[in-house]
Amino acid sequence: ARRAWRHDGRRHPSPNAGPVEASFAGALGVRLGGTLTYGGRVEHRPVLNSGGRPVEPADIERAIRLSRRVGVLALGVSVAARPVLRALTGRPRAAGRGGG
Repeated sequence: ARRAWRHDGRRHPSPNAGPVEASFAGALGVRLGGTLTYGGRVEHRPVLNSGGRPVEPADIERAIRLSRRVGVLALGVSVAARPVLRALTGRPRAAGRGGG
């Protein structure tokens, strides 16, 4: 995932999607990109993780599991970082929620 992210992340036309798609391609061991068709329009995009194998239907479930794991990890990091950021910024914790 790291190698594909570093090597291919900037090659994608989208600066936001490129690093994520490249990382997923590397983590799943698949090759993404190339000549694609979107709504009847043909696009030629850079290949991400060129050393990977072609995508198979079973990779959809693997990608879903990976996406869920990444989401849970991101949530965990966010929750764990919140008190650290509060301490660094000097913002006190709110006494209650939703009221004044």
